[in-house]
Amino acid sequence: MEEPRRGIRAVHSESTITVYQAYPPEIGLPAARESRFPAAWKRDRMTWIKPSFLWMMYRCGWGEKAGQETVLAVEITCAGFEWALRHACLSSYVRGLHPDRATWQRQLKRAPARVQWDPERDVRLQPLPHRALQLGLSGEAVRRYADEWTVAIRDVTPLAHEIRALVSGGDPDSAARLLPQERPYLLGDELLAHLQG
Repeated sequence: MEEPRRGIRAVHSESTITVYQAYPPEIGLPAARESRFPAAWKRDRMTWIKPSFLWMMYRCGWGEKAGQETVLAVEITCAGFEWALRHACLSSYVRGLHPDRATWQRQLKRAPARVQWDPERDVRLQPLPHRALQLGLSGEAVRRYADEWTVAIRDVTPLAHEIRALVSGGDPDSAARLLPQERPYLLGDELLAHLQG
């Protein structure tokens, strides 16, 4: 079955979905230990969450980029995730989807969440033809993410390093078997219609 050009694939249950972030150890380690973000975590900044493990690996260099050495799997409520999508705006203007650029800019300024669709990655971090979701949270969405939606936080840095070592050692098949089992996260068409640009 062919992948939809834009779709959400994630580890999820009936009530939760797992997203990924990477932080320096002084943020990531206490977050994983306490299953909540520490006081040093900035609530006044936009924070980006990614349901795709491999897109996160591409972004953080398998947890080896400066300031992104601790990779976190953050389990959040599906209700919270869908609230963010419902209140999101695309991060770039799309002719035909938005009435005009000025309207899109007003929507973007007001929206507590924004969406980008970036090429999904394979186990070697090469781009695939379909797109993965990135969800940026700010303002009210950041507060809800930290205080209401987060169910658990795990440090998956060792897993990232193990998979990278297998890929580097020429065993991508074994690496792929260790990947989190992401499957389509199905939503009503109306929830993504304004985000399909």
